[in-house]
Order: sequence, then C-alpha cells, then structure tokens
Amino acid sequence: MSKRGQQADAGLHLLPFRGLRYVPERVGSLAAVTSPPYDVVVRPDGLLHLESADPHNIVRLILPQAATPAARNEQAATTLSHWLADGILAPDPEPALYVYEQRKGELLQRGLIGALALSGPEHGVVLPHEAVMPDIVEDRAALMRATAANFEPLLLTYRSDGSATGTGRGREDSPGREMNEGCETHAAGPTGAAGAAAVIERTIARPPLLATTTEDGFSHRLWSLTDPAEIAEAQSDLAHRQALIADGHHRWATYLRLRTEHPGPGPWGYGLVLLIDTVRHPLQVRAIHRLLHRVPVAEALAALEGLFRIREVDGLSRALDALAEAAATGNAFLLAGDGGFHLIDRPDEELLARTVPQDPPSAWRTLDATVLHHTLLDEVWRIPDAPEHIAYIHATDAAVEQAERRGGTAVLMHPVREEVVLELARQGVTMPRKSTSFGPKPATGLVLRSLSLD
Repeated sequence: MSKRGQQADAGLHLLPFRGLRYVPERVGSLAAVTSPPYDVVVRPDGLLHLESADPHNIVRLILPQAATPAARNEQAATTLSHWLADGILAPDPEPALYVYEQRKGELLQRGLIGALALSGPEHGVVLPHEAVMPDIVEDRAALMRATAANFEPLLLTYRSDGSATGTGRGREDSPGREMNEGCETHAAGPTGAAGAAAVIERTIARPPLLATTTEDGFSHRLWSLTDPAEIAEAQSDLAHRQALIADGHHRWATYLRLRTEHPGPGPWGYGLVLLIDTVRHPLQVRAIHRLLHRVPVAEALAALEGLFRIREVDGLSRALDALAEAAATGNAFLLAGDGGFHLIDRPDEELLARTVPQDPPSAWRTLDATVLHHTLLDEVWRIPDAPEHIAYIHATDAAVEQAERRGGTAVLMHPVREEVVLELARQGVTMPRKSTSFGPKPATGLVLRSLSLD
C-alpha cells in the first residue's frame, strides 16, 4: 500500500491493500465462516451459534473467548497465525480495492472496500455522530494490537452529487421510515455515471471473486479491483468527498488511537472501511434497543408513575405502531419483558428541564436517546451505563425475548431520522452511543486487512 501523505487534501483517500480472505476449499462454506459485526452478535446465544457453524468462523477472531482480556487477545492472535499457516486464510496476490455487493429482495447495496487514510473530526473529512465508551475502544485496540489486523470494515457513507454532506437523501423522510425505497433505481445509477460509481458499474460486469448467501437471506458478492487507471479514477472522485460514520464509531476511535501510537507513515495510519454512496444506495436507519438486566418491568414502571404517561398495548406489531405514532410528537418508549407491552410517552416537562443538559442544540436535547440516558437511566432508574447493567440489542424480537427470559426490561426505541443524524454531525454534536443502526451492515469475514502485509 502506498505510504503517501495521509491528509494532504481535505477529502477521502482510499488506498488498495492485499486482502486476506478465506480459502473456499479449506472451509465448509463461506457463509458459515461469516458473522455480523462484533457488536451485533447477541451473546451468548448468537456467539455459540456462530462458533458451531464452522470451526473457522470469524467470530473466533473478533470475539475470542478466554478467562481474561489478555488471554482473549492472545488467543485471537494465535488463531489468526494458525489459520494463515494452515492455509485457511490467504492474502490476495496484489493490492486491490474491493467492490462489495449485498442483495436481499429489492434491497441492493454496492460500495468500495479499501484502506482509508485516518483523520480526526477536526479535519471534517470523516464525521462521527455518536459518543463512544472508552473501555470498548480500549478492548478493540488491545485486540488490534495483538493481531495487527483490521477484521471488520467500518460502514461509511458519502454522497456523489457534489454536496458537502457525508450522507443523507436531501429530502424529508417520515420518522422511522426505512430508506431503501427505489433502491433498484438508485443501484442502476444516474445516466452518465462517473468516478467511483462508474468504476463499480464496470467491475460488476466481471466474474466476482466470491459469492455466497448468509442465513439472514442476504447474498454477497466481492470483486477485486487492481487496474491502476480504475483505482485512480475512483480515488480522484473520493478525494473531494466527506463521509459520515454509519456504523463502527468504536472501531474508528480505535483506529485513531492506534494511529497516535504509531506516528509517521505506515499501515497504522489507515483503517479498513466500506464506502457507500447514499445517492445511489440509500441505507436503512433502525433503532438499537436496551436491555436492563437487573430491573424487572414492574419496578421500571413503578418509578415512572406521575412522570410519564403509561399505556398498555396488545401485541408487538401494534405496540411498535403506537410507538411510531407517539414518537412523531415527542419522546416515547416501549417497555417489555413481562409478556406485555407498555408505551410510555409525554414526559413531565419539569423533569426534562432538570435532567437534560441545555447547552447542546434542540435537536440533541429532544432525542429519545438523550432523554433515555439523562432522564430515565441517570435520574429515574439510576442505572449505570455498564455491560453488567445494560445490553444493546439491534433485533426487536431478540430484545423482548431476552428480557422475558431473564426477568429484565427491554426498552424499545424508535429510529432517529437520517437528516437529524446528519445535521448534528455537521455541527460536531455527538449523539448518545448506540442511538442509531444504519444498514445493511457488511458481513464480517469476506475480506480482512493484515497490517503486516501493507
């Protein structure tokens, strides 16, 4: 990989790298060795399912299991070394950018995977929108130090229409609306596509490096892009763009930390990313739910008496519809875990004024995630935001099922509108962590980056 100046210009500098990939003949199937991103894996059930799917599933690298953090990281490094020695994983012969496609029904997403030159938020090139937890950043950093590898591409979005934004549709979407409508039309691309879009369209006409379908119904295809002229064409286009971090804030913070530990030119100045043009491939925006391990629903509701309006709703589908309706006019949440669904909305205004910081902009103060963390968790329920107290779960049914099984409370959230995310990111205002879930997320395990190869 070229060691040229990492931020000579204000824009995205995406460089080719020698991808590390599974050797198909050495594994049961490519689908069986993939995983969702590390923070989407539901533990312990999902972890055990992935580990049993194939002895070489990537989860053994991204979420190694051992008695201590140091032992886990050592185990991941040892596993990676053994898989390389045994030919389970092998590097591609030459540096490449990778065109990656995900498809499920009418949903189609394509983008470029490469090694992105790292820059902090002060440069305004890559815009974060969520806060991070230092302990998680340190956990990911320790894993990357031990393995000298980027196992999972971050999901970044940009716009190809020449605007200064990193993402967004440029139009109003109703709250919670999944932004994949008309994706086939967008995927076909505007007439006369140029730059990265044109490179992607030409590449997908060739045979892919790999094709597989994962158990979630998504088909995945990957192409290698090695022609210097085509790489330069894509790079030239991206060099004028900003990006928004759609998924992977903790990994991005990890990249930046490790870059400061390894100053100067070199592989630590870059991080593995997937760049998606949301003009052509709009993403879905979904909520991330909370599971309160040690708080039964009855206890959570009792503490809310007189502070929120509380209503019972029958059935998950009806409850989510009621949540969407309530969230259109104010803060609203669903509590579940006792076999029922409890809609809480219309919070006491004095309570909000007393608990929500007033310095940030209104768009931040009125976020459901802001009210949840500052008002409910900190003030009403007094629950620390720590793994032993709170789990973050993407799937609604999984959050409800785990709460019912463990006697805890699932706090179901409504999605934040994409334009709110973008506007706050532009202002340099970070949302509470795990406020949004952009997707579809790239499958982990299709292409890895070894820093020792760059």
